[in-house]
Amino acid sequence: MNTLIKITTLAAALALGGCAGLIRQAPSLGDPVAVVQQKMGMPTSIYRIADEQLFEYATGPMGQQTYMARIGADGRLVSYEQVLTGEKFATIKVDSANKEDVLRIVGKPAEKSFVAMRDWEVWSYRYKEAGVWNSLMHVHFDRQGVVRQMLNGPDPMYEPKEKMGW
Repeated sequence: MNTLIKITTLAAALALGGCAGLIRQAPSLGDPVAVVQQKMGMPTSIYRIADEQLFEYATGPMGQQTYMARIGADGRLVSYEQVLTGEKFATIKVDSANKEDVLRIVGKPAEKSFVAMRDWEVWSYRYKEAGVWNSLMHVHFDRQGVVRQMLNGPDPMYEPKEKMGW
């Protein structure tokens, strides 16, 4: 019995320790790059837009948030926002946006898949629709990497197993 308590305590400590890496202090506008990285850690990706940089802080593949920190030409934080939102997805233009545009808008996807019937690659993003519903946004690209369709729906990861037929 004593061993079971020790194992349970160790498992709980490890689980909480894993979450501690996700707890970050939000940077302040004007912070230099070094301070942004001190508060947020190393970005999961860095994208360039002209003379600025976008630092991506993704919580995927299971997370529903990705933060983008825009660093100006002077090396200071210009903006910082959570980008996995319906409003941000709405800025992705079907028939004109490409993969690089999507990466700069909402970051890397939680999952990638393929629709053989249409020959499309699909990037899927977990997010909270309207800040409430556990959702997946699917961005479909043709062979040239152009967005051809966007679909969202409930995230099956959060659906009860009975409802999913399991």
